[in-house]
Amino acid sequence: MLRVLKTHGTTFTIVLFAVSAVSGIALFFHWGSAAFHGMHEWLSMVLLAPVAVHLWRNWPGLAGYLKRRQLVVPAALGLAASLAFAVPVLTAGASGGNPMRAALSAIENGTIAEVAPLFELTPQALAARLAAKGYVVTLDGDLASASLAEIASTSGKPAGPGLIADVAFAEDPKP
Repeated sequence: MLRVLKTHGTTFTIVLFAVSAVSGIALFFHWGSAAFHGMHEWLSMVLLAPVAVHLWRNWPGLAGYLKRRQLVVPAALGLAASLAFAVPVLTAGASGGNPMRAALSAIENGTIAEVAPLFELTPQALAARLAAKGYVVTLDGDLASASLAEIASTSGKPAGPGLIADVAFAEDPKP
């Protein structure tokens, strides 16, 4: 594996950068976000391996940039740009963050009785929808006050987008 990275480190870097750039542009313009989000996150993480090998193999050149202090201005600008995005979110307190994640979290943490009206369903209809998709749902006993995330966990299913889709759609949505 190391031999492959040594031989193809730069080409892997170029290809994975291209994937990261295209998926990043698609995410920026909200084109097919569901298709590009996971791709962008995971393949950008994979990109770190060939970048590390590329830096290792080209260390003398990088050392020259460091010695001549040619990285100071780009590093300072990059740090300032990063802070411009991070500081407002980090200092906003409870009111900051992604409103979509907050709404989805509220749905996951709601009970069947609380969530059903959001989808114009009765609690019984939502329970039946979830049961049809393999969730263990009882309106009596422990699960009567359980959150949807707890119901998913009890049913051996993950919370998150899959749970929200199972709540929202009678049939699995087809792209």
